[in-house]
Amino acid sequence: MSADRTAGGPRFDLPEPDAFTRPYWDAAGEGRLLIRRCAGCGRAHHYPREFCPYCWSEDVGWERASGRATLYTWSVVHRNDLPPFGGRVPYVAAVVDLAEGPRMMTEVVECAHGDLRIGMGLTVTFREAGEEAVPVFRPAG
Repeated sequence: MSADRTAGGPRFDLPEPDAFTRPYWDAAGEGRLLIRRCAGCGRAHHYPREFCPYCWSEDVGWERASGRATLYTWSVVHRNDLPPFGGRVPYVAAVVDLAEGPRMMTEVVECAHGDLRIGMGLTVTFREAGEEAVPVFRPAG
């Protein structure tokens, strides 16, 4: 993560896009979640990689995800000393299963902590992070 020192000190929530991941971050900025799909074995994966983590094929491409997911697990974070997370506590760090199959680390927003349930339906939304937007999830509905 980037350490942006222009706005009051280092930040640890800022993505560092490169030439390969630029399509992912551009799509997120437009409100679209992208995943990668292998033409060799047909499986989708996330986080973006230049090869398939299942069959090692390099014949993979970008695909728009539906934005639907189910909650696999979560933890309510009550303390985090890294900027800007301390100002967000408590927040929900989560792992979700995307409808297309991949599992993704993220954050659940707009949901009371007591309402979280394994298997609950979620939908993607995006939060600004510096010059980029990052995918987070909220309850579907």
